[in-house]
Amino acid sequence: MSRLRIFQEDEPDAPRLTTDDAALIAKELGAKGVRFERWQGADVQPGDSPETVLAAYRHDIDKLMAEGGYQAVDVISLAPTHPDKDMLRQKFLNEHTHAEDEVRFFVAGQGLFTLHLGDEVYEVLCQKNDLISVPAGTRHWFDMGPAPSFVAIRIFTNPAGWVANFTGTDIAQRFPRLAG
Repeated sequence: MSRLRIFQEDEPDAPRLTTDDAALIAKELGAKGVRFERWQGADVQPGDSPETVLAAYRHDIDKLMAEGGYQAVDVISLAPTHPDKDMLRQKFLNEHTHAEDEVRFFVAGQGLFTLHLGDEVYEVLCQKNDLISVPAGTRHWFDMGPAPSFVAIRIFTNPAGWVANFTGTDIAQRFPRLAG
């Protein structure tokens, strides 16, 4: 189940809010300019080809791409047996920003987006059917867990895809990780 926890940046062990109510998650994140919504699931499974996954969600993808001026879309799929899973996890665990929105739709599995907004930290556990759009310039990090298992649609403005600008801070090490 999707979850939002909000912390003061100096209190990583004491969330001031914890909720799994999707409407409240969308409201809290929306107030900070972050899009969160639940899409209807389609009949796709982990292991389906990227073309099958994209075809299943084509209507929603096209609508979102037109709204946001996005130019590229792909599918990322990671399994616990992936030989580079530890290296890939490390790549995303430090606080960074992007020059464009980071848009993800979880077709299957889960991932933990943590957003550093002002003096607060918003931890968003995204599950199957969750869409999150983190605005350009937002400090954040992502944890796929020690045994990653997810399929996600990624939508980009820049056809080159994911480009990170790391902040150099250690804040991400002070907050909870995705356990499994």
